Amino acid sequence: MGLRTTYIGKAEIQELLGTNSFGMWRLPRQHGDFPTPETDIHYGPFDKKPDGPVWDAHDVYRWAARTPEFQHRGAVLLRPLPGQRQPGSFLGHQDTAHGPATDWHTGIGVIRMLHTSESHAAAAMAADLAQEHNREIVTVCSLYGDLNPVTGPALVAADTAQPRIEYEASWARIVKLTGQPLPWWPDHLRRFEVTSLWQPGTPAVIAEVPATPREKTLRRVAANTAFSQAALTALTTMADDLRNDRVQSVVHDIKTYGDHIATPGRLVIAATHDTRNHPIPLVKDEALLRQGWEEITRSTEPDAVEALDIVLGRQPKLLPFGRFTQLPVTDHPVVERWTRRLSLCDPTAGHATLAEGKTVDAFFADPLTDMPVVRTKDDDESHARWLFYAPLALPAGRGELASIVLYGTVWITTTDGFVHPAPCTPGEHLWWGNAGGELPRELSHVVNILLDDLSARITLNDYWNSAPDGLTTLFNDNHKQGTELTRAALLHARITPKPRR
Repeated sequence: MGLRTTYIGKAEIQELLGTNSFGMWRLPRQHGDFPTPETDIHYGPFDKKPDGPVWDAHDVYRWAARTPEFQHRGAVLLRPLPGQRQPGSFLGHQDTAHGPATDWHTGIGVIRMLHTSESHAAAAMAADLAQEHNREIVTVCSLYGDLNPVTGPALVAADTAQPRIEYEASWARIVKLTGQPLPWWPDHLRRFEVTSLWQPGTPAVIAEVPATPREKTLRRVAANTAFSQAALTALTTMADDLRNDRVQSVVHDIKTYGDHIATPGRLVIAATHDTRNHPIPLVKDEALLRQGWEEITRSTEPDAVEALDIVLGRQPKLLPFGRFTQLPVTDHPVVERWTRRLSLCDPTAGHATLAEGKTVDAFFADPLTDMPVVRTKDDDESHARWLFYAPLALPAGRGELASIVLYGTVWITTTDGFVHPAPCTPGEHLWWGNAGGELPRELSHVVNILLDDLSARITLNDYWNSAPDGLTTLFNDNHKQGTELTRAALLHARITPKPRR
């Protein structure tokens, strides 16, 4: 989250500072520290571009607050504090459209603290109050999402007199104005039903950390009796893992904001998590979890698609396939050899994740690797695509690696006449060429394994040390699409030492 940049011209500065055109002319001459016009301007697509020079409103507003002549027109929370201050008072909680809020009466007026880190929430709240002709609340603050160990949580402020101008405010300064430490809630507990329970001097409320939509989805799918116990275990374990992470983030936030404030008396933790049943013990049997997710991947249950989308983004290593790949529908020989063996089938959850947002022509399965494959269609035939997941391993007992073909992806041909997409883990991508960064070395590692054991399950652990330098050099070349590298060429490259400089 960042401060919104607002540009203003001469007329708006005159209105902001309550001066006329002559006064505007005098400003930079009388005040050497008056902000200079902006030269590097970044307008939004719908911003109105004023004629003539423009200034950053934030800079002008801050300048006014520290300049005696214009302090009364500058940022409220940046003006000098009143000399004789009475302690402020807590006015109560508000459930606003922009998040839960607490109102505080102070010597400069009422300050509203919005307990949210949503971008521009303070400005939006201040604008709403200005539109309602509010005369009590002078400024609105929201959380900036950061922490200063000396002053406290970072704040963004917007004054109701100038709601579109955001500026950074100090938690410590508001503490001085209120005369008491301010309450703070962890992100996941910033709900009105939780915040509204706090009163000055009361202990922290113990509250339940709400489930995320992903956790709710997984638990709902786990209630589907169509799945086996292995699938239910996989679903429940991931839901429990999400819950543990969410609760642990609350634990971390409380420790960070509660323990790392160097100056005591500025912040009070207003709510904490329910520690019962945390952390939830997780099933560690990876083989069982893989079995469960494989069943979900092959399932035709609509629930399975939602669950699969979640695991794809969180723990794809538990799935029975590797990286997503797409290719144009083409008559290239190596692609045709592969597609001829594909079998038409009904769509599974695995197919659905491939086809999301696409117009589908047909669904297939690779009978040798059991990988889901989708062919899309388009009015322009050149835009039709093959979509598939790379296998994690090639089928056993299928000869040796005969060659690799570099066409759109990496293809493996075998001595008994088959062709396969090269096996690859979900988080990696095999490629070649001197602009490929680490990719040629990863490809070198995979090919090195397959030359010795065609059916080996691929991992890229320690690929940097295990990839032969000669193969890496070979794959660093900018081979043309369609290049075929024979087994002999690969074996020769493998034993070739790294070129000397």
